[in-house]
Amino acid sequence: MKFRKTGFYSAKKMIFAIAAALFMLPSFAQSVGMREVLRDTTYYESPTEIEIQRDSLNDPMRVVTNRFGKDWFLFGDVGIHTFRGDYSRLGKFAGTLSPDFEIGFGKWFTPGIALRVSAMYSNTRGYFSEDLHNNPKAEDYTYTPIKASWFDFNAGALLNLSRLFVGYEGVGSSRLMNQFYLYAGVGIVHHTGYGKSYGSKNELSARLEFQYSRFFNPKKRVSLDLKARSIFYETSHDGEGGQSNYAARKIDLNLGVSLGLTVYLGKGWGQSTTTIYQRDYREQRVTVVQEREVKEPKIEYGTLTFYVFYPNNYSGRDDAPLVAGAPVNALDYLAGGIFTQRRYVNTAAVTSRLAQGDSPNRLATENIPTEPADRDFAIDYVPRGYEMSDSAPMSLSLLPEDMKEFRERAGFYYAPIFDGRNVWMYRIDNAALGQNLLSSDNYAETESFGLNAHGGLELVREHMDIAEDDTLVSFADVYAAMTSDEGYIGRYADSETVDYVKRVLENGVITMIQAEGLATSQDNYSGANAERIGSERNTALSQNRANTVVTWLKENDRLSNAASQIYLVSSLGGPVRRVDDASTRGLNAKLNRCVKVRVHYMMK
Repeated sequence: MKFRKTGFYSAKKMIFAIAAALFMLPSFAQSVGMREVLRDTTYYESPTEIEIQRDSLNDPMRVVTNRFGKDWFLFGDVGIHTFRGDYSRLGKFAGTLSPDFEIGFGKWFTPGIALRVSAMYSNTRGYFSEDLHNNPKAEDYTYTPIKASWFDFNAGALLNLSRLFVGYEGVGSSRLMNQFYLYAGVGIVHHTGYGKSYGSKNELSARLEFQYSRFFNPKKRVSLDLKARSIFYETSHDGEGGQSNYAARKIDLNLGVSLGLTVYLGKGWGQSTTTIYQRDYREQRVTVVQEREVKEPKIEYGTLTFYVFYPNNYSGRDDAPLVAGAPVNALDYLAGGIFTQRRYVNTAAVTSRLAQGDSPNRLATENIPTEPADRDFAIDYVPRGYEMSDSAPMSLSLLPEDMKEFRERAGFYYAPIFDGRNVWMYRIDNAALGQNLLSSDNYAETESFGLNAHGGLELVREHMDIAEDDTLVSFADVYAAMTSDEGYIGRYADSETVDYVKRVLENGVITMIQAEGLATSQDNYSGANAERIGSERNTALSQNRANTVVTWLKENDRLSNAASQIYLVSSLGGPVRRVDDASTRGLNAKLNRCVKVRVHYMMK
C-alpha cells in the first residue's frame, strides 16, 4: 500500500515557506559581503495571516468539555441511618435506626466536578422527655419514643477525587475502575410526621458524603456505589430547642450508610490539538534594499524526508513515568528500547512461580530506564529497538526456559504488560490496555523488516509516496545525527548519510518542518457505533504519533534555534489508512503505523 498525496505543496504552505526563506536571506548576504544601503523608496507591507497548529499537550488534567446535554447521570440508593439528637442516649440504639431511600440526577461539567440534585425519603426515630424538657436537672424522668417521616430535597457539588488527583483516564480506559468522590450540599427538610407536639414543619439541612464507586468494564456506564454520609439539622429537628428550659444541642444530625447504582449517560471527554489564527495588522515601513558587492552565492534549497515507524497501539504520548535520573523517551525506546521496558519486582517470586508451572503475570512490576541508543548496551544478546534489525523482532518468548536465560544474563526477569485479559509483549499506550487485538498471536512482535534502519530505505521507497526531489533518510540516520552514531545505533545508520543530516541541521536554515501522523484502520471494537469509535481511536493515535516526534525534534539541541512557527502537524492525506490484513505484524500494517517528516531547508 502506498501513501496518498498529502498536499504538502498546498498554496498556503508554499507561501509560508517562501516567506520564511526570504526572511532568512539577509544572514546569507552578510556572510558573503553584501551590505545594506538606505534608499528613498518606501513601501508598506500588507497585513498577513499566519496559521499555527500547536502540539497537543496530552495532559490528563486538560480535557475538551462537552455540550450541556452530555455527561448527565442518574442514581438511586437504599441505606440506613441512626439519628443523634438531644435525647438519643436515653433509649436503645436500635430505636434510633431508620431506612433511607434516595433518587437523584446530576451533570458532570469536567471529569472532576459535577452538580447533583436528589430527593431522600426517610424518618427520624428517637426519644423525647417532657420531664427533662421542663427541668434538665431532674433525676426522676420518663421518655417516650418519637417518629417523624420527612423528605430531604438536596443540591450541591460532587468532586471526583480520583480524577482531580491523578487526571482523566480517557474514554474506554481500564484505568480508575475504582473511584472515590466527595459531596457537599444544602437542602430543605419537609416533615410529614410529629404533628403539633414536636419539631418544625420545614427546616434547613446540610450534607457531607464520601462515596466509593466500582465500575465493571472500561466503558464505565454503570457503577456500584457505597456511601457514608452525615446530614445536619437545626437543633429543633427533634422538638427540643427554642425557648425551652433544656440546654439543647446546637445541631441534630443523622449518620448513615447506603448502597446503590449510578447510570452515566454521557460519552466522556476527549483531547485534541488546538488551531490558533493570529492576525498581524501592523504596517512596517521598509527603506532597506540590498546592494551587491560580490557575486551572489549559490543557495541550495532542499527537503530531507524520513519516517518513524511505531508498534501497534503505541504513540509514546503517555510513556512510562520518569525513572530516577533517567527520563524515559519514546524515540529512545523506538531506537534501542527493550520489549516493554518493565521488569518484575520480586525475582524470587517469579522463580518460584516458574518452578511450579504457574504464570507470574499478576506479580508486581516496575519501569526500567530507557537508555539512549548511541552506546553499547550491557544487554545486547536480545533484539532492541523497533524495526531496527531486519531479522530480529522486538519481542521475547514467555516460555520458562527463555525467561530463566534472560534472568541469568540480564540480572532480572523481563515483564510483559498484563491487564487481566491480554498479555502485551511490547510497550503500548495506557489508553490501549483494555483493547483486544484481531487475533491472539498479535500480542507478540515476531517479524521485523528493518523499516526504521538505513538498510530498510529501499523497502520504504518502494511502498511509500516519496517526492522526486526529496532526500530520503532513515529514522536511525536522524537519531544518530541528533545524538551520535556511536554504539548500538551505529549498526543501523549510514555514516555518510548521518554527516549529511548533521550538515543540514548545523549549517542550513530550516524554513519548515511538516509532520504527518498515520494509523491503520485495524480496530476490534464491536459495540455500538463501532466504525465511528474505531476511526476516532485511530485518528487520535495518528495525531499523537506526530506530536511525539515533533516534541522530540523541538527538545533537541540541534534544532533549539528553530522558531516554533515552522512546525506544522497535518493529516492532509487522511490520518487512517485502510488495512484489511488480520495481522498487526505484517508489512502492510507496519508501513501504515508511522509519522512522515519533511524538513525543508536552504543552505550555501
